[in-house]
Amino acid sequence: QVQLVESGGGFVNAGGSLRLSCAASGFTFNTYRMSWYRQAPGKGRELVAAITSTGSRTNYADSVKGRFTISRDNAKNTVGLQMNSLKPEDTAVYYCNANSLGFLAYGPPGTNWGQGTQVTVSS
Repeated sequence: QVQLVESGGGFVNAGGSLRLSCAASGFTFNTYRMSWYRQAPGKGRELVAAITSTGSRTNYADSVKGRFTISRDNAKNTVGLQMNSLKPEDTAVYYCNANSLGFLAYGPPGTNWGQGTQVTVSS
């Protein structure tokens, strides 16, 4: 059974930093593309960042390039998202996602989602 458990969300002032983490289990982690998505109130879910199974390639939304960094540890079955220079518009619930097409940095989300972690950035 696939399980994705996010942690690390919270409340931060604009310009601050947070690090999200997602612990994965129930599948062959090192063959899956891992991604972070977010959903703000009243908006659809959008891709934030993705990383291929080996970590060799990444993909970022234009709105977070240069501020966020996705990483993974295949020995620990975890994926992280370092978020710096946070802005109020980054406020959202952040979700971890796993897709079996691990060699692609782009593509639709997989069917496996975590429960989400809230990030709130105050101005």
